[in-house]
Amino acid sequence: MNDVLYYIFLTTLSVEFLMGNFGNAFTVLVNIMDWLKWRKICFIDQILTTLAISRVALLFSLTASLFVSEKYPEIIITRKIMIQIFILWTVTNHFSIWLATCLSIFYFLKIANFSNSIFLHLKWRVKKIVLGTLFASLLILFLNILVVNTHIDLWIDRIEANTFFRVITSNNSEAAKLDLLTNSMFTLIPFTVTLTMFLLLIFSLWRHLKNMQYNMPGSKDISKAAHLKALQMVVTFLLLYSIYFLSLLFQFCDINYELKNSISLLFFITEAAFPSGHSYLLILGNTKLRQAFISMVWWLRCRFSDVEPRVL
Repeated sequence: MNDVLYYIFLTTLSVEFLMGNFGNAFTVLVNIMDWLKWRKICFIDQILTTLAISRVALLFSLTASLFVSEKYPEIIITRKIMIQIFILWTVTNHFSIWLATCLSIFYFLKIANFSNSIFLHLKWRVKKIVLGTLFASLLILFLNILVVNTHIDLWIDRIEANTFFRVITSNNSEAAKLDLLTNSMFTLIPFTVTLTMFLLLIFSLWRHLKNMQYNMPGSKDISKAAHLKALQMVVTFLLLYSIYFLSLLFQFCDINYELKNSISLLFFITEAAFPSGHSYLLILGNTKLRQAFISMVWWLRCRFSDVEPRVL
């Protein structure tokens, strides 16, 4: 691989790591300060804060695994260490995706409008539905970890049987592929849930616009704006989610699976772009976070230009 291209990829990954952690840390900081000020925190802020924390953990797990593989390519990794590495990524990736899926469910139940009694029953219990979905995902996480652990054990046992050694090197492409394929299959579940929320939101908006043709416009325009805002949030999440999912599948198809290979590094950058970029989309889509972010940018601009900051 060309050295210039290699360092460009590493620089891009470093920028994604810094920007992603900054955006997620900003979300956590704003919500914690708001909680300390008012002694309470709304449910949506709880979801955003927990999601941001999981994204920070995911970025650290991704970057740490790449750093170890790049700086210490010949490091000896025991069975226990390898399992811990894969499980750490699996857990952080799980909560990053499922919390974002819960956010989509929250938007749908809060904004969509159907006269169906089942939907109304769910709408009145949105907090319980979201928490129930998150707790149910823990069962999927348990199954995911169990499958990954089984794959790694079988692979290491085969290595030990052939080499008579109790340790293996970081040349673990087969185990990594199995882990990626397993996680890709498990991420299909939250992806399907989010896609369903998106389609139902579109249907709800269509019914709302249809009803507006027979009624005087007024307060229902607020519902239209809420629908469009929720659709924007879900669509951007689905786009980033799709790119992230495809990057996992393409890495499985990469036969050589070498981190120094340009294609593999590109896929790694694509993976990191999901938790990094989505944090800023959430900031822009949330009124409180957006205003705090604009105030911070204005304050920094005034500080660097030696101008007295102005309160927005």
